[in-house]
Amino acid sequence: MSHKEDFVAAIDIGTTKIVAIVGKRKENGKIEILGISKTASKGVKRGVVLNIEEAVGSIQKTVEDVQFSIGEEIKDVYVGIAGQHIKSIKNRGYINRDSYDDEITKDDIEALIQDMYKIPIDIGEEIIHVLPQNFIVDNEIGVKNPVGMSGKRVEANFHIVIGQIASARNIGKCIAKAGLKLNQLILEPLASAAAVLTSDEMEAGVALVDIGGGTTDVAVYYDDIIRHTAVIPFGGDVITKDIKEGCSILQRQAELLKIQYGSALGDLAKEEEVVSIPGISGREPKEISFKSLAYIIQSRMEEILDAVIYEVENSGYFEKLGAGIVLTGGGALLKHLPALVKFKTGLDVRIGYPTEHLSTEAISDVNHPMYSTSVGLVLEGFQNMDKYKRKHVVKEPEMELQQDGIAEETKVEKKDKAGFMTSLKKVFTDIFDEDDAEM
Repeated sequence: MSHKEDFVAAIDIGTTKIVAIVGKRKENGKIEILGISKTASKGVKRGVVLNIEEAVGSIQKTVEDVQFSIGEEIKDVYVGIAGQHIKSIKNRGYINRDSYDDEITKDDIEALIQDMYKIPIDIGEEIIHVLPQNFIVDNEIGVKNPVGMSGKRVEANFHIVIGQIASARNIGKCIAKAGLKLNQLILEPLASAAAVLTSDEMEAGVALVDIGGGTTDVAVYYDDIIRHTAVIPFGGDVITKDIKEGCSILQRQAELLKIQYGSALGDLAKEEEVVSIPGISGREPKEISFKSLAYIIQSRMEEILDAVIYEVENSGYFEKLGAGIVLTGGGALLKHLPALVKFKTGLDVRIGYPTEHLSTEAISDVNHPMYSTSVGLVLEGFQNMDKYKRKHVVKEPEMELQQDGIAEETKVEKKDKAGFMTSLKKVFTDIFDEDDAEM
């Protein structure tokens, strides 16, 4: 790996695990995962950092492991954000241009997006993403990419993701204390969707459901456009807690039971099959039937699914999900879960693995639904890098020409523009361009 630009590093700060991952882009555009490391998460609850010192310790450990495995130092990272505080709103903005004849440029679209960052939101909140959905040019509706068209008034519908400033700052603090630079915060359901969904699914209409330890993330796509995002504050951990309490056993025993013998459908579990759990501190062992275990899991899973269905119906696209539901995240591998989801929703269901954009020689360890967010963060990182590079390339030739025309001020201008560019890297999280149109 010669240049730093060759690879993108990302950190997925989850409730149960913290993952550091490094990916490199190959000539064919596919991503090769160079290294991945996972460590138990500490100090994080329901997707939100509660104990910075503990979280920093976990981050440092997993980053050191991955640095050792790739033999390269990581300096800056992309990081996922989730948590109950995340909400999304719809908004509409417009600009009036000077002339009908001039073509609409990327700068016009950027101005429109930039304007959305100024909308009033509640105190203590900040805008994380501004995602254009579709455009209207002089009453011509349903335009996906207006760049190059002629028109005086450009309007756009936006999907805006909002989160709490404190939560975002705490993630930033963790990354800084771990000795790294935070490139950008990326909403986790968007990252997971980038990793597991196909373009056909996004066009036909699909709901991605990422079941993590502390949260369940939802992203709804239709006609290639993100329509709804939500973070539900329950995940696999509440199921483990129910098993622990329902069977009066230890947390670690409950987790093992869930993974090895658990099922999401009580009716399919056999009454006569039992598992023996060692008693606590020398007490008599406990016998737990697979059927009672499955019913404990099913009742909590149905509650999580009810919240998911509520969010999808809220998006207004439940009836339009031609590709149904894609389940991913560590909780997606629960036995009989697709059958339960199909029974509850009546929609098609598949398990999503994060291999959609990975090269064949990608590490096989990554081929697990629990790594969907991590792989997605790397993909989003490359997209972000491309946007940043394009802005640089566009501006550079103009500046050179100005400099040849002597005038001392132009050098100052050049310096200002460079500084402006650096700040843009932070501000423009999702600039609409051709790539986004193809997504």
